[in-house]
Parts: sequence; C-alpha cells; structure tokens
Amino acid sequence: MLPREAPGDSEVQEKNKTMNLIIPMAGRGSRLRPHTLTVPKPMVPVAGKPIVQRLVEDLCSSQDEPFENIAFVLGDFGEEVEKKLLQVAEDLGSKGHIYYQNEPLGTAHAINCAKDYLEGSVIIAFGDTLFEANMDIKPETEGIIWAKRVEDPSAYGVLELDEDGFISGFVEKPEEFVSDLAITGIYYIKEGEKLRDEIQHLLDNDIKEKGEFQLTNALENMKQKGTKFRAGIINEWLDLGNKHHFVYSNQRVLELKKDIEELVSQSAKIENSIVIPPCFIGENARIINSVVGPHVSIGENSSINNSILQNTVIQNNSEILRALLKDSMIGNKVSYTGKMKNLSIGDFSEVTNK
Repeated sequence: MLPREAPGDSEVQEKNKTMNLIIPMAGRGSRLRPHTLTVPKPMVPVAGKPIVQRLVEDLCSSQDEPFENIAFVLGDFGEEVEKKLLQVAEDLGSKGHIYYQNEPLGTAHAINCAKDYLEGSVIIAFGDTLFEANMDIKPETEGIIWAKRVEDPSAYGVLELDEDGFISGFVEKPEEFVSDLAITGIYYIKEGEKLRDEIQHLLDNDIKEKGEFQLTNALENMKQKGTKFRAGIINEWLDLGNKHHFVYSNQRVLELKKDIEELVSQSAKIENSIVIPPCFIGENARIINSVVGPHVSIGENSSINNSILQNTVIQNNSEILRALLKDSMIGNKVSYTGKMKNLSIGDFSEVTNK
C-alpha cells in the first residue's frame, strides 16, 4: 500500500491549503471483456483518450484552481500505465501520486490506500465513469454526493433526502422503492480527515458489508456525527460497463467535445474518403477509399480501407479492410477483413441482411 513517492513533512502541511483528488481505479473491468484483457478499463480510450484521463480533465476544468495532488489507486497495471497517469496529473498542473490496492476489499478500502491525501478538502471520483454536472462547491458546503435519477434504482446504491434537501440515508440496491437518486461514485468532502477516521474505524473493527469495506458506511457514520451532505445532480452519466454502453458513451463524448477539442489529428492520412463528423481520428491513422462516421473513433496507427464505419470504436494499431461496421468495438492490434458480395437480384425483390 506504500506510495511510489512518499510525501515529506512540508508537503503534508501544504496539502491542507488546497483541494486534493483521489481516483480509485484498481478494477480491471470484467464486464467490458475482451477489451480489458490487456488494458485496465479506466485506460481504455473513449473518443481518443483513456476514460480516467477524460474524467480527471473534466474534474480539473470544473475547479477554479488545479488540484494540488491527484492520487491514483491502482491494481498491478504496470509501469507504462503509471507513467501515463503521472503525466496526466503534471499536464494539469497537479502533483501525481501512485498507490496500490492489492486486494479487492471494497470502496472504503480503496480510498484508504491513498489516505495521505484524505486531508483538507478532497474530491473522490471512481476512475471508470464519465459525467456532465454542475460542480459548483460553496465554501460552507460540508459534503456533496453526486447522484443521477434512474428508472430502476434497484441495481444501485441510492440517496434518501430530508425535507431540507440534505441526505438522510444511504440504501444499497433497494428491493422496494425508497429513492431514484443513484450514487454515481463522485464525492466532495470538506474535511477529509473525518472520512479518513471513519474508514479507519471500519478497518480496525472489521466492519464489512457483503464481504467488503463500504464507503457508504463511513459516510453514514460521518452523517450520524453531524456532517451534512447534499446531493449534487448529474445531468448526464455515461456507463462504460459493457460494449453497448461504451459505444454509446463514445458517441456522446464526441458530441460534447466536438466544438472544444481538435478531434482529427493533422498526421492522419485521409485519401479518397468521406469523414462525417463528429469523429476522432488518431495520429498516423489511415483512411483510404472509405466512409467513416458519424460517431467513429479510430486510434493511432490504425488503417481503414474500402470500408464503411458508423458509430464504431477502433482502438490502436488495427487494420480494417472491406468492412461494413455499425455499433461495433474493435480492440488493439486487430486485423479484420470483410467480404464483398457479388449479387444478381431480379425485379420486385426485397433483400435484407441481418
């Protein structure tokens, strides 16, 4: 659980002056397999950037000042991933730190791995989600838990509110309706020390729920001791849990970023082709004799030849030839060749390919 870079005394004192960010992201994402067999889920690119990079960039853009520290809590993802995350933090004007969760012991346990930065004001955001929300935090606010109204709350942890709008309870996957405010995995704590102490209480006393140390239990203890939490409302919450949701999320991110990001690399080679925006075209990608878009992402060094692609994600270093793809997701270093058809269809015929 030791960080790669342990903070010194002067650094610990400095942490109390500004806001920190903790990103638990140790899970590899089994529901998104096979796309997470070689790449952990938070590092899978959506519209050309890893999920966790987009999350951190969006959180940073929502604040007036950069986060002083960004702590990433990882599994065994390898040195290359760690270097990438530290670079993301540096590019955003923050100090990056790597911590490890070696056992899947729950959300509270994951956050505790970065307990050095549970001091002062802190935002916690789990690294496999994307969202669009008002992140305005008033100085007097003691805590915010961001939630999204959902049609079927039985699959989520939900928030109950009192008549004054403060959170009165946390209910995990309610069998009967109590609230439609699903917890999205994004939290603000004004006094991180209080959360650190309550998590430590759970660990010291082996207080688990369903075999894991749950963050909601620590938050409930804080609430019982007087901390007032408000619900922040998520306008759009993008689930990247499986292929269908990932492809849809790629579509939404392209729409949201089309006017604020340069989505087509200048090094991309596009010959005798049509690109229907919004699309992401990565560095040194090649599109030849093809129609691409809308809502297509093509990773760096990938080539598309004699194909038609719509609402599809192609990762890095892949080759697509003679393909007709829609609502599809292709991983890294894939070679896919489709088949052209030679047809003779008479008058008044109707042919449907499914």
